Amino acid sequence: MEQDTNTPPNQEPTVLDLYKSVTKDWPSFFNFIRSLWDARRREELNSALMMEAAQPVKEEVIEPPHTGTFPWRSLLALLVALGAQGFVEPPNRQGGLAFTLYLFAASVTVWAYFKDEWHLPTLPAMWQTADPLSTRLLPLILAVIFALVAFVDFGGGKFTVINTLLWALSIGLLAYSLWLSTPKGIAPADPDARRKAWIRNGLILVVLGVSIFFRLSKIDTVPIEPFSDHAEKILDVYEITEGETFIFFERNTGREAFQMYWTLLVVYLFNTGFSFLSLKLGTVLLGLFTLPYVYLLGREYGNERAALFALFLFGIAAWPNINSRIGLRFPLYPLFLAPTFFYLIRGLRTRTRNDFILCGIFLGLGLHGYSPFRIVPIFVVAAFFIYFLHLKSKETRQQALWWLCIIVVISIFVFSPLMRYWVSRPDLFGYRALSRLSSLETPLPGPAWQIFLSNLYNGLLMFNWDDGVIGAHSVTHRPALDLVTAALFVPGILLMVVRYIRQRDWRDMLLLVSIPVLIMPSVLSLAFPNENPALNRAGGAAVPAILVSALALEGFVSGFGAEKKRQFIAYGLTGLLFAASAYSNYDLVFHKFANAYALSSWNTSEMGRVLSDFKDTYGQTDSVWIVPFPYWVDTRLPGVWAGIPNRDFALFSDRLAETLTIPAPKMFLYWNKDVETEKILRELYPNGKISRYTSAVEGKDFFIFMIEE
Repeated sequence: MEQDTNTPPNQEPTVLDLYKSVTKDWPSFFNFIRSLWDARRREELNSALMMEAAQPVKEEVIEPPHTGTFPWRSLLALLVALGAQGFVEPPNRQGGLAFTLYLFAASVTVWAYFKDEWHLPTLPAMWQTADPLSTRLLPLILAVIFALVAFVDFGGGKFTVINTLLWALSIGLLAYSLWLSTPKGIAPADPDARRKAWIRNGLILVVLGVSIFFRLSKIDTVPIEPFSDHAEKILDVYEITEGETFIFFERNTGREAFQMYWTLLVVYLFNTGFSFLSLKLGTVLLGLFTLPYVYLLGREYGNERAALFALFLFGIAAWPNINSRIGLRFPLYPLFLAPTFFYLIRGLRTRTRNDFILCGIFLGLGLHGYSPFRIVPIFVVAAFFIYFLHLKSKETRQQALWWLCIIVVISIFVFSPLMRYWVSRPDLFGYRALSRLSSLETPLPGPAWQIFLSNLYNGLLMFNWDDGVIGAHSVTHRPALDLVTAALFVPGILLMVVRYIRQRDWRDMLLLVSIPVLIMPSVLSLAFPNENPALNRAGGAAVPAILVSALALEGFVSGFGAEKKRQFIAYGLTGLLFAASAYSNYDLVFHKFANAYALSSWNTSEMGRVLSDFKDTYGQTDSVWIVPFPYWVDTRLPGVWAGIPNRDFALFSDRLAETLTIPAPKMFLYWNKDVETEKILRELYPNGKISRYTSAVEGKDFFIFMIEE
């Protein structure tokens, strides 16, 4: 047969050949369009079938059995645990007796478990679904292009309109390219559903109201004074308004940017100025934003009642409350840890890809917050490792690897501005962490492995025994948890260990492992072991620790059964426990911490009032100075109180003579024990007037030296 001269032998038709065949007449063109439509329909049908196959199938949930008798063993175990924790409370500690009582309480707890009196709430059902492993290609390509352009532009070390917009677009497009449309389920008919929802929502609002009271009450005075770290933060926030839109703020050994921009938003929204109150209000709000995810974690590990208990115990707890009130980045650790943890565990339970997308977003955001959060990527990897150990299907392992890749890629996209800075200045980005972990700043005081084991031991004891020596953010040398929460924590851990041994559910192991992992930023202070435990660096561990206590309480209440008289007893005891916990935490925050902090901090607010009075009287503060003295005030902070956040009022005593050429009025503030400064000022200004400012806090008086003419 004669070959076609237009198409070489053994060669596929070209695009031109296809075009000619399609456009040679109307029937050919119509058949071509129809074939495209049929191909699209086939693809849609295939996708629909895949979605139908991927519909969640819940595994059967087996409720733990409960004895029909009165749960006197669990009641005895809890009472003994409360007594044991009572002997731990300072100042009259009796460690040996507390340890003995806790051993007895642990034994009775295990006995109560095997007698079906005290079980943790049932874990929610696992879902059996299939991830289609699909993506939207065009948005994915655009996301990568925008991210690369933004990454290059972030090399200047600052956020700009262009690189920030490209960065946000890249994250949005990446999330869209991976997001799965899931059909809405139809809730089963329940005639009492609306009433139950009203009751549940009402209780949530009440608990949130109590939490808000604990977090916002006396925010102007507890804590009362800032210290040097606050001066650095306020100056950073002020400099943003001067165009210094940094990705990483290098002042004071370097800080991530999230709090600076958040505080600036608070300044604009609440008109609180560049002040200590703006810092505190901002971080308190961040602490409050953590609460919904604590509630959701309670549901993910139990039920609505467990979630409500977790919300209450976390909302009133002194540990996260003080960390939020201090006005530094501390609450950013639990703030981003809680949603990362929630979406991770719900995603693994339901095998829903969208949860992993959200997990990656919060993981990346957390890395812009507070440096101890850098342990959370390790926690996420550990979670997947635990999950892998409990899987039996090769297909499920492959899906899990796909989900881990999603989390990693999305978190890298979100982290990319800071990652760009890290590439440019690795020395500054990692300086603070390395100064604690290694001998970068000071030689290790012993073999690293010995210090680590000692730190780990002390870190694990902080929940029930000793929270360390750092008074700036804790009530020192007492348990990190209040008496009630700490007493529930021990049986909660024990019940979880026993349940894991019997049921081998990966979620129990993950919750148990999360606590030692999340305290690692404190434990790894090898160069300064006296800084461990540190409740700020271990702040993320407050989430799983208090959750364990809430689960234990839920199991305790469930053990009383459904009979009305017993439920009355159970809820009555719960009310007493909540009241005791609330009283204890209120006393810790508003009495013990507030008083100890006031005694250890300098009265810069009073000095600020003196500066403000001078400004109101004379219209300027250019001729006002504060003479520094060792271990006295940070001379920038009085200016912050006076509304001058960008000036250091320090003038050392050997330079006082330089003020002779400056016209009066002039004012000098100096420490009441600074005899040398007073002598120099008297010699320079014989007509100057000295007055002593009597502080509201004993021992904090200072002198005012005035020259009026």
